Amino acid sequence: MARKKPTRKSASRAASRASSSRAASPKKIPARKLAKTKAVKTKAAKTNAKAAVKSSARKKLASKGRAPVPVRPPRPKQRIAISHYRDEDFKADGLRAYAHYRDLGFADASSGLAQAHVIRLIGPCNPDEVSKLHYHDVEFQMVYVLKGWVKTYMEGQGETLMQQGSAWTQPPRIRHLIMDYSDDVELLEVILPAKFRTVELSA
Repeated sequence: MARKKPTRKSASRAASRASSSRAASPKKIPARKLAKTKAVKTKAAKTNAKAAVKSSARKKLASKGRAPVPVRPPRPKQRIAISHYRDEDFKADGLRAYAHYRDLGFADASSGLAQAHVIRLIGPCNPDEVSKLHYHDVEFQMVYVLKGWVKTYMEGQGETLMQQGSAWTQPPRIRHLIMDYSDDVELLEVILPAKFRTVELSA
């Protein structure tokens, strides 16, 4: 019996079936490549998990809120203070018995914010009375030599000769003392606040 010649339609159907068969059968992925893909996915999942934990922690902190910034009380109103030189204004009513003080009126004018005075150290210098280690519990202190000279000691700085025109600051609670001074020395001192505590040290 003679075979029938394949028609164009039957050939097209056979080619279509072969193509769909090839498409349906997936290609085999090498084991190494498959393991590498799994490792990348695992690492990405861990990274995402860490990011989620951090984000959650930030949200918790934000929900708690930061501590409120303390509101500073308004400073008392200040007024102008003017002080002209008068020799009789130097008085022995200050911190040291070997000094006379001319108050410049800044403490009252600033409602206690600061004080300023001119100090005359009475000569000759007596080290037994003068050279005693101490510190001041202040927020700020500066000294300017108006005339004469004074030799100081400050912890961390050592001995320094301050002459006319010299100026220095003394950080809060720094231990210091006066070693010597000229008979005509005068100092301008500014301190914050106006009222403060002085602590004398035995050594």
